[in-house]
Amino acid sequence: MIKIYGMPTCPYCDYVHEQIVGREDEFEYINIGANIRNMSAFTRLRDTNPVFDRMKAIGDVGIPAFVFEDGHVSLNPAEAGLIEYGSADACSIEDHKNGRKGC
Repeated sequence: MIKIYGMPTCPYCDYVHEQIVGREDEFEYINIGANIRNMSAFTRLRDTNPVFDRMKAIGDVGIPAFVFEDGHVSLNPAEAGLIEYGSADACSIEDHKNGRKGC
């Protein structure tokens, strides 16, 4: 199972979350804003994993973040078989706001 750290207020996370609805056997979505335990787990991961170095350097949070069963961490949705927000295959922000299915 792939763990995904994110927040509903993050459009990149929201876009990924919509793609995994109904796929709970493959993905576990962890809302880091839901409680302090989730935020703490994400913070520990972010503070100790070099994957986040670039994100920290530019002042980005680094979500959505994907943790694979083997412990590998990625910030690339494609590694989890998902589409990244803003890519050629993604919906526009207007599509998302207007409730387009899959956005």
